[in-house]
Amino acid sequence: MKELLADYYNIQAQENIFMNGREGFKQDNFLYFTISADFKEIIHMEQASAAYFLVENNYTQVAYPIQNLNGDWFTRYYGKHYLVLKAAFAASGHGKSEGKALANLHQAGVEYPFEPREISSYGQWKQLWIDKLTAFENKIKLDAEEVPGEWSQLLADVLPYIIGISENAIQYMQESEGEKRFSEVDQGTIGLRRYSGKIMDGFVWTHELVYDHAARDLAEFIRYSLLQVNDPMKKIRDFLNEYQEERQLSVFSWRLIYARLIFPIHLFDAIEQGYINSGSSASERVREMQDLMERQGDYERRLGKFFDEAGVDCERLQIPVLHWL
Repeated sequence: MKELLADYYNIQAQENIFMNGREGFKQDNFLYFTISADFKEIIHMEQASAAYFLVENNYTQVAYPIQNLNGDWFTRYYGKHYLVLKAAFAASGHGKSEGKALANLHQAGVEYPFEPREISSYGQWKQLWIDKLTAFENKIKLDAEEVPGEWSQLLADVLPYIIGISENAIQYMQESEGEKRFSEVDQGTIGLRRYSGKIMDGFVWTHELVYDHAARDLAEFIRYSLLQVNDPMKKIRDFLNEYQEERQLSVFSWRLIYARLIFPIHLFDAIEQGYINSGSSASERVREMQDLMERQGDYERRLGKFFDEAGVDCERLQIPVLHWL
């Protein structure tokens, strides 16, 4: 990609740098990264707008898109389209705690004066979950009939569980929509598609930006932690305490976090990835899905203790919980 940067952006890369597993190129005090942009131009532009807003409001830890020498955002190179992202080299590795780093991003993003159309899920979780469940249920049932095999059989076997727990989450979300105890922290903000940590070690990548409730990022970090082998509760507790030193969560926020943790987004993501990687062996995809399902028991047990471990008094705050967890 050095040639692309040189020919189309007049950037003469001095050295290679790897950040969060992504190759970048350094010139002076800036890093440059290339990402594929073959599809979804409107989404990329909405994300670019959000990224520039963050940069212009002194949130410097953003890898944001730049135009090429012709003034175009997208560059065609060997038959594919690319975006080039630029980031200040000194902005990485700032050493803040993970919770505070995420709170700072949300606090900056809450001032964004627009609600995007394509990258916003704010206030839409329940319907999006219903649509996702319906689409996956239809796809899995159809494949079980028309494309029988090891992979489709496994999905057919786990489908009743996925339907049951998804419906629990949708019902909890519906009830939570009537919660009146909310605050400024519940405004829409700029966040990330699937946040698992590492803001403090790297950059906020433009192509991962979304517009949503802050609970999305908090829940996805907690989800990622709950799925790890080692006991994650201290890490989760510290993360939430650090976040709340900057932004205190409301009862409504806690309920959204819990609803999102009940909904098995990680299972849907794994199934989707299995379909995308349909060229790989079915046995490999089956093994990965089986491993995830085996971890689901630990995930549920840990989620059952979540509020206690997080120091949230559900009884006093009258926050309902799923007693079967």
